[in-house]
Amino acid sequence: MSEPKALSDEALVALASHGQSEAFAELVRRHRDRVYLVAYRLLHDPYLAEDIEQEAFVAAWRALPRFRADAQFSTWMYRIATNTAINYASRQREFAAPFVNLPVTSLGAGADLVAEHNERVAGVTAVIAALPFEQRAALVLRSFEQCTYEEVADILGITVPAVRGRLHRARREVARSLLQSR
Repeated sequence: MSEPKALSDEALVALASHGQSEAFAELVRRHRDRVYLVAYRLLHDPYLAEDIEQEAFVAAWRALPRFRADAQFSTWMYRIATNTAINYASRQREFAAPFVNLPVTSLGAGADLVAEHNERVAGVTAVIAALPFEQRAALVLRSFEQCTYEEVADILGITVPAVRGRLHRARREVARSLLQSR
């Protein structure tokens, strides 16, 4: 086998689907950070995001022989991770969590600007956390992961018009909530 780092995802998928674990290990190395970040943005729990990431890659390994290359491997992984997170969320009675809330520690300016920025990030995070999971998932995938509408639809198993509707409602609610909090 060629050096795994030099191969495309498509080539690695082909090798991994024939049992080459080194090829799948390279796919995991390439995509684990993004899969973790999607899970974290959806569930807002670093430990749970790690569990979701691991479960998603185990599920991908098991399903790899059935992977149809009609989508990119990354899109397929987003779908598995999102579905794993959705399954977790549906089992939780008191589930309310959002996306990344990473405070800025230095903007090259005074502490007052850093504090103001962190306060704004916390406000947006709280608003996104309050969105219904379906709207939050569409918003995270489209706005933070830069997935196309078609990719979001594929990942969530819905139509493109449904994605547009969820995004519209999510953005409207975010704007409304931010305007009310001023």
